[in-house]
Amino acid sequence: MSLEQLNLKPGHLIRRAQQIAVAVFMEECGAFDLTPVQYAALTAIGLQPDVDATRLSQLIALDRSTTGSVLERLEAKALVVRVPSAQDRRVKRLRLSEAGQALLRQVDTAVERAQRRIVAPLRPDERKVFIRLLTQLVESNNALSRAPAALGGRLDSAA
Repeated sequence: MSLEQLNLKPGHLIRRAQQIAVAVFMEECGAFDLTPVQYAALTAIGLQPDVDATRLSQLIALDRSTTGSVLERLEAKALVVRVPSAQDRRVKRLRLSEAGQALLRQVDTAVERAQRRIVAPLRPDERKVFIRLLTQLVESNNALSRAPAALGGRLDSAA
């Protein structure tokens, strides 16, 4: 095998694309002290207030251990609060704090700028095809993930 052949393998390209996506996100959003995974968690909690950690991990396709670590960091930054469930005090419901809500509003423009930069090398018509094919690839292989997204990871699906 040659390096040229390695550089044409889908898995290798996806790994490189992930590195690039994270680098661009951090360039655009670094001033907000927020990682892409923390952003995903905040967004999901904001869209589904009172979600529990298990459901959150399914929504953003993270294993429960990593989700727990992410939540600890967000809680330490006072962006997320855990509230005991009225039905079962052992279950903690997640909500954005006022600071978490404000941060999501503040970071929105930078996140959108990062997303545009990631696909900027593609023509507008290619971007749509790329997103469609990437979505198809991810959804078709969802069950193979160490942390599959629940129902395709759509935030509007109820568990």
